[in-house]
Amino acid sequence: MAEDLAIHSGSKEEQYIALIPLIRALIAGETNLISNLANISAALKEQFNFFWVGFYLIDGEQLVLGPFQGPVACTRIAYNRGVCGTAWAKEETLIVPDVEEFPGHIACSSLSKSEIVVPLFLQDKCVGVLDVDSEELNTFDEIDEKYLKEILRLLTIA
Repeated sequence: MAEDLAIHSGSKEEQYIALIPLIRALIAGETNLISNLANISAALKEQFNFFWVGFYLIDGEQLVLGPFQGPVACTRIAYNRGVCGTAWAKEETLIVPDVEEFPGHIACSSLSKSEIVVPLFLQDKCVGVLDVDSEELNTFDEIDEKYLKEILRLLTIA
């Protein structure tokens, strides 16, 4: 099914609130995880024009690049390395206002300045992470965390 994403203006929170029903409709009834991750990445990138939006999926002791929108990216990230590997190890969201100040940051792109990484849980098991990067410092906050977690929870009911 082809969909056109209606871009909404307003505050960041208003944009997320408008986007969630659209994402819900995009993934409703679709059981293929990769397809759903691809559409979520595209919807977030299109709505917010983030520098990079994508998923890394757990494969053994590494995160492996999954569906994403943006420039080419690191293909594999070790457990507990960089922001993504650390978020996976801790199984918690990490908001990094300035990636240069994060110990062990992996610079897939020197243009990335701030980042949020949200673990992806399916059936109470962490299966990967959502990684969102910005070219600006201090882009992400608790609003992003709240709504990105809500968007990822949609995957359990798709």
